[in-house]
Parts: sequence; C-alpha cells; structure tokens
Amino acid sequence: MVDLPGGLSRQTLTAAVTVFGLVGVLFWRVREGLSAVTVRKIVIPPLGMATGFCMFFAPQFRVPWLWAVGAFAVGAVLLAWPLLATSRLEREGEAIMMRRSRVFFLVIIALAAARYYARGYFDHVLTLEQTGGLFFILAFGMILRWRLSMLREYRRLMAL
Repeated sequence: MVDLPGGLSRQTLTAAVTVFGLVGVLFWRVREGLSAVTVRKIVIPPLGMATGFCMFFAPQFRVPWLWAVGAFAVGAVLLAWPLLATSRLEREGEAIMMRRSRVFFLVIIALAAARYYARGYFDHVLTLEQTGGLFFILAFGMILRWRLSMLREYRRLMAL
C-alpha cells in the first residue's frame, strides 16, 4: 500500500473520490430532471466521457483487448438494464421530460457500491490503474447504451 502526501493511502483516496463522484452524479441527475430533454443533453455526456479513453495512452492503464470488450459488454448488457428500467421519457406539451422511478437513485447508489466492492477484488489481481481503466470501459458501455436508448425514445416522441 502506497501512502500519498498527507498520509492518505491510494485506497482511501479512491474511496473518497468515488463518494464525491457519486454525490456529484446524484445532484446532476436531480438537476437534469428539472428541464426538458434535448438531443444535445442526451448526446453530450457520452461524448464528454469518451475523452476518458485518453487514459489508455499511458501504458499503466492498458488491459488486454478481450478484457476491455468483456467490460464494455457487461456494462452495456447487464448494468445498463437497471438504468433503462428505472427511467423513461415522456412528452409534456412540446417538451420531452425525463421521468425516473423512485428506485432510480437507489440503482445509482447500488451500482456505485457494487463497483467499489468489486474494485477491492480486482485491485488484488490488477494494478489500480488497470482496474480504473476497466471500470471506466464498463461505465462507458452502460452509459452509451442508456443514452442511445434515450435518443431512440426521444426521436420517437418527437415524431408524434
């Protein structure tokens, strides 16, 4: 275990950043639900997140292609499902609004907790950077599928 300046371990810092990120996502989702959905609001998050793939320019983040494809598939197939099941778009007059079920935020918290606890296992098998890279790919698969589904639903509702 490597200590950082100030006596913090990498694991403590990782846990703190995870909690900070979770709180940020929850606040963002609340705020996002107060205004109408647009194509831009659907497309920008995965495009912005895609810049994270630049981490793989650094050799310490690289993982085998098969692992990357597996992580993407788990995110897109398994972990996107709860997001798809707990959120939907509805037309309100001329606006399209996001409607989340009451369990949506519990799903977000459960996904974050599962990621945190799974990371504990993977950190014993992979480096911290490789684990972060794999979880980034997994999250990207999850978000991409969810947002593509939202985009299809948005276009369907706009055609009505």
